[in-house]
Amino acid sequence: MHGHRPRTPEADRSRRWFMNKALLTGGVAAVATMTGCSSNSSGTATASSSSGAPNGAPSGGPGGGMPTGAMPSGGPGGGGGSGMGPGQSEVKYADFKGVTTNGTITDGLYSIHSTDVSTDGIVKAAQAFLDGLTAKERKSCTFDVDDNEWLAWSNVDGYQRKGVRMGDITATKRNLGYALLGAALSADGLTQTRNIMKLNAFLGDYSGGNRDTLTEGAYFFTFMGTPSTTKPWGFQYEGHHVVINFFVLGDQVVMTPTFMGSEPTSATYKGEKITLFKPETKAGLTLLRSLTAAQRAKVISSDKKAGDNMKAGAGQDNAKLAYQGLVAKDFTSAQKQNLLDLVRVYVGNMNDGHAEVRMTEVEDHLDATYFYWIGATKDSSAFYYRVHSPVVLIEYDAQSPLAYGTKGGMGGPNGTPTQQHIHTIIRTPNGGDYGVDLLKLHLDNDH
Repeated sequence: MHGHRPRTPEADRSRRWFMNKALLTGGVAAVATMTGCSSNSSGTATASSSSGAPNGAPSGGPGGGMPTGAMPSGGPGGGGGSGMGPGQSEVKYADFKGVTTNGTITDGLYSIHSTDVSTDGIVKAAQAFLDGLTAKERKSCTFDVDDNEWLAWSNVDGYQRKGVRMGDITATKRNLGYALLGAALSADGLTQTRNIMKLNAFLGDYSGGNRDTLTEGAYFFTFMGTPSTTKPWGFQYEGHHVVINFFVLGDQVVMTPTFMGSEPTSATYKGEKITLFKPETKAGLTLLRSLTAAQRAKVISSDKKAGDNMKAGAGQDNAKLAYQGLVAKDFTSAQKQNLLDLVRVYVGNMNDGHAEVRMTEVEDHLDATYFYWIGATKDSSAFYYRVHSPVVLIEYDAQSPLAYGTKGGMGGPNGTPTQQHIHTIIRTPNGGDYGVDLLKLHLDNDH
């Protein structure tokens, strides 16, 4: 045990402060997003109780608080599952079910087994980062392996986070943190993560600066459990538009939920031209265009989309999400390959060896995988798509602008969606997120 106690009244007041601030600065849509209530998002999903809560003092400084008068730039969009994260009620770790179709977990999907893919490098990198911290820094970022802190994440910038803030530690320590990300992620995954951070800083400059939350340093590490090659543990890397949850048990890895987004998705930062989410956009269109007209008629629910269609984003850890669209059982071999190629874009953010393990799991349930689409279908269109099976859930959502390319640098929830503001998420349904199901099996069978 690491000595962290249940969330205090002070933390609850911080959460209420966050919601009140959003109401004042973002209007009713912001609070609707936080509480999981929405009136303009397409689809039949229903949001469950939300998870987590803002932590720390409500300040605009290094702790990640929302500056006075500023709208959280990842937040209000009206969709029930993509916004602020925690709502009026919290899902505790002990009450976690994960995304299900109807509130009932499908059993028998996951097992403890050897993958023959070593996690030694990840463990060593995590231990090196922790060893480089001061005692105070280390205490601030370490929690029990089943702590509620797993679920207390959000993709917005103005959110009170715990852990070690990258911008508050030395360059040497930051490099050890990046080395951990490099061990856990693929080369593409690390590049994407760093580029999202850079475009977060670009947005801060674009918005006039003086926003500690819109910098490359406004990202936090927390650790659940102690890095080990045999005992369960994990880490979370969290900030605006990047949330990586990474659970390790022996040589098994779960890297969900992982949220990646950006506004803008293409810009020049410090002389470097950065463009994000082209593979995700192209792979979705490739699969859609490989379908017959009759198949597309079942996949596409509407040629118009809302400003925010995401259903399983922050705060939706126990979301009920029915299958929609067309199941891949009757896809041709070429169409099934396009579907796998699409999933691989997201899974491929993991280190290569564990990505292959994950893809095998996805392929085992390929015939039960659904593909769903909202919006137009041109290369430049703003659209939403979903890939959903018993073991994987992927959402891609081109959303309304909130801060970039809008009058006065501030958009609203009813603006026209654009590919310059994209949110994506990958989850492991039926209790797999955060490695919860594996941890339960471990505790039941090994202890």
